[in-house]
Amino acid sequence: MEFFPDIEIDAQQAEAIARGLYAVAEVDGVHERELALISEFYRTTADDQAAGAGAGTSASASSLTRISALGPQDLAPLLPNGPMRELFIKASYLLAWSDGQVSEAERAQIGQFAAALAVSPETQRILESEVKDFLLRPLARLANVDAVTAVAKKIGA
Repeated sequence: MEFFPDIEIDAQQAEAIARGLYAVAEVDGVHERELALISEFYRTTADDQAAGAGAGTSASASSLTRISALGPQDLAPLLPNGPMRELFIKASYLLAWSDGQVSEAERAQIGQFAAALAVSPETQRILESEVKDFLLRPLARLANVDAVTAVAKKIGA
């Protein structure tokens, strides 16, 4: 199973997702890793859009500075289908876990987005579980089982 399935996202949707992710990051202060993830998503998506349009320009990290947070009610109409909405929730959990823990404020914000996007609590749990599995996958090959177990317990996997 592919962690992030291929989903067609246009430039407006890519920006909306980046702005929604920024809203999740802002909840407990934007951390460097969170900003790097949002920037990489935005850059990669914008590059894909530019390549599809035959343009040679690349989105830079500086273009991210123009982004402002986008709330749940504003994001919902911009993400029209279930797979795109689930992609956003999964990316939100990945972003929230990037600093090693999901704060209650981040979890509440993701929950507000999920409600606005009509993503059920059960689907949210599944998506967060997939994120945890994704994050633990590289550790599965390590010989230090105790350290891997400690990390798994820390993220509740």
